[in-house]
Amino acid sequence: MANTRTAPSGTPTNVSQKHNQGGIGESTLRPDGTLKVTGEFAYSSDMWHEDMLWGQTLRSPVAHAEIASIDISEALAVPGVYSVLTYADLPAAMKNYGLEIQDTPVLADGRVRHHGEPVALVAADHPETARRAAAKIKIDYRELPVVTDEASALAPDAPLLHPGRDDHHAGHVPHPNVVHRQPIVRGDVEEARKRADVIVEGEYTFGMQDQAFLGPESGLAVPSEDGGVDLYVATQWLHSDLRQIAPVLGLPEEKVRMTLSGVGGAFGGREDISMQIHACLLALATNKPVKMVYNRFESFFGHVHRHPAKLYYEHGATKDGKLTHLKCRIVLDGGAYASASPAVVGNASSLSVGPYVVEDVDIEAIALYTNNPPCGAMRGFGAVQACFAYEAQMDKLAARLGMDPVEFRQLNAMEQGTIMPTGQVVDSPAPVAELLRRVKARPLPPERQWESAGESADVRALPGGLSNTTHGEGVVRGVGYAVGIKNVGFSEGFDDYSTARVVLSVVNGEAVAMVHTAMAEVGQGGVTVHAQIARTELGVTHVTIHPADTQVGSAGSTSASRQTYMTGGAVKNTCEAVREKVLEIGRRKNGSYHPAWATAELLLEGGKVVTDGGEVLADIAELLEGEDAIDIELEFRHRPTAAFDLVTGQGDGHVQYTFAAHRAVVEVDTELGLVKVVELACAQDVGKALNPLSVVGQIQGGTTQGLGVAVMEEIIVDPKTAKVRNPSFTDYLIPTILDTPSIPVDYLELADPNAPYGLRGLGEAPTLSSTPAVLAAIRAATGLELNKTPIRPEALTGTL
Repeated sequence: MANTRTAPSGTPTNVSQKHNQGGIGESTLRPDGTLKVTGEFAYSSDMWHEDMLWGQTLRSPVAHAEIASIDISEALAVPGVYSVLTYADLPAAMKNYGLEIQDTPVLADGRVRHHGEPVALVAADHPETARRAAAKIKIDYRELPVVTDEASALAPDAPLLHPGRDDHHAGHVPHPNVVHRQPIVRGDVEEARKRADVIVEGEYTFGMQDQAFLGPESGLAVPSEDGGVDLYVATQWLHSDLRQIAPVLGLPEEKVRMTLSGVGGAFGGREDISMQIHACLLALATNKPVKMVYNRFESFFGHVHRHPAKLYYEHGATKDGKLTHLKCRIVLDGGAYASASPAVVGNASSLSVGPYVVEDVDIEAIALYTNNPPCGAMRGFGAVQACFAYEAQMDKLAARLGMDPVEFRQLNAMEQGTIMPTGQVVDSPAPVAELLRRVKARPLPPERQWESAGESADVRALPGGLSNTTHGEGVVRGVGYAVGIKNVGFSEGFDDYSTARVVLSVVNGEAVAMVHTAMAEVGQGGVTVHAQIARTELGVTHVTIHPADTQVGSAGSTSASRQTYMTGGAVKNTCEAVREKVLEIGRRKNGSYHPAWATAELLLEGGKVVTDGGEVLADIAELLEGEDAIDIELEFRHRPTAAFDLVTGQGDGHVQYTFAAHRAVVEVDTELGLVKVVELACAQDVGKALNPLSVVGQIQGGTTQGLGVAVMEEIIVDPKTAKVRNPSFTDYLIPTILDTPSIPVDYLELADPNAPYGLRGLGEAPTLSSTPAVLAAIRAATGLELNKTPIRPEALTGTL
């Protein structure tokens, strides 16, 4: 037998490695996907602890009242009750919380400001016992006049929702019931109006949308021996929760340890505190683990919603179709507490022009304090409401000018180099015209498909579906288009950063990477992408994802389409630092074997150190044998942004813009007012598709939420009492699989040179343009103006 010799690990061989399997650009399957569809995934509501108690919240049945007295004696007498807490029992001087403005009481202090506000807490040995005990708490409410709209909020004698405000917005708002005001002024609108051959105006109303996540608010708080608490919870931002929780518990942050549990959807509704503080208070008061799970009714009161809005728009255009000016006013209803309203105002104002070139603008956006339910973050974050209005305006202008609505938009479309109304230059690709071209060029689905099907016709293809209300009489087709612009990441000077810890070690003779971040996986697929990035940068096959917790630095919120950009960027940067450490070890151990070790172009691929020419220099696991695990934690920041000027609105407020366009095809039974959305095609620039399957899924999901608010979704609030009328999935409708049309997706990959891998945040943009596209298609079918969303049958039949 021939003699064989094993080459030293530093000696090159002529073996070209394949790219790293499961890396970026591949449709790697989600590790939690199968568990979720088979019902085996553990959500936060599934958590259990030996000897745990159950928490229950008592909420106000009225929207605005003074609390004259609270009697908890009967509740305490219920067998199985361990604790009843009210405002008087809060342990610390800090008794409020909030994302930006700490104006939200942990429990109501002498006054309730909205229907469903928390007033008292109960802990008992059984959830039904806790509910019965909460019902026995006697509260004397002295009702007060309610503030429900702009007129009642800004009236000279309006009740002040927060008298004595001292937050940083209080000094520049025109009335104490205005949370925040942001004007944007550029050019001279009055002079530009003189150049306009056509001027169109519109008043638009956008309804209050719920995030409607399927997993209700839930969590488990476990008291610890050091006097602190461990909280396992479904949230969007662990460190923001921690910053708000610790002060009201009277604890240092290191004694409040948070771990993310399974999240059943979020869409912005888990960015604010819900049951986190309440569960911790009960656990510390009883010295027992306490679990809280909201039912669906309570969930509607337990989180913020999308801001309803009134939008007043005026556009001008020349006879050849060029926009001359924009004057608009956006009024957002923030409800009883600030939540994210200031940032939503910033987005609504700065993006109110849309993806168009308009040099002369006069814009004002405000958010109000009212007694309506608190509103805050939801997918699209202020840009959704604006897109609904400006796209309706584009169709009106095109009709007045006798132009094709797509060609009119393309004529005015922004591109790279365009200056935003805030003075910011769009410094990366902005393929607005191309996105519109792509959705328009797509073949239309066949008309009246139920007729060609003959006896095999499926009633689900008709407006009304399985209700079998129409057989095609009075059904008219309509086609509509829309395009939108959304910012990515936190804006206006916020210190937006994410942290990632990466550990590379040898396990059973193989190099294994561990990625540890505090990123909240809420269904967006971040854990999948983090593993793909680690495989790409470190050349390993096996990557483990550490549970997200507060034992690592903040990853920021899973919102603003930012996590792949920010925490993905942090994982990438940290992996690069780990890779350099591997190469340092290789140079120290094997540098004398081959001059290639002295070059800078070395890669980690397929578990090996290779040259850029494909020569293998070493096995990574062999290099790391006898070495300590490489353990690095780094922060990643995007380029800085700036606050908008409070008078002119000028400033480089956003880090990145993203764009999506839709074409909606609808069939409308004009006699019954029923709508069938046949197709909702989307084209979007994603910069770089790190996981193509997830990209398509995100676009289809965002499109479906936009469809929902177009034709069915709205929280109904009584204008006289400010009470919620439909807090259930019986009365608050969301699209089901029977309502969701075909959603073909066409995505572009035009890299943003400032972003990791050139990617763009993509989760929110499709939520913007899908709504106005559907509305435009319904208008095309019916000839009605339709300036309110959602569209209900009575709006189409004239039976309002």
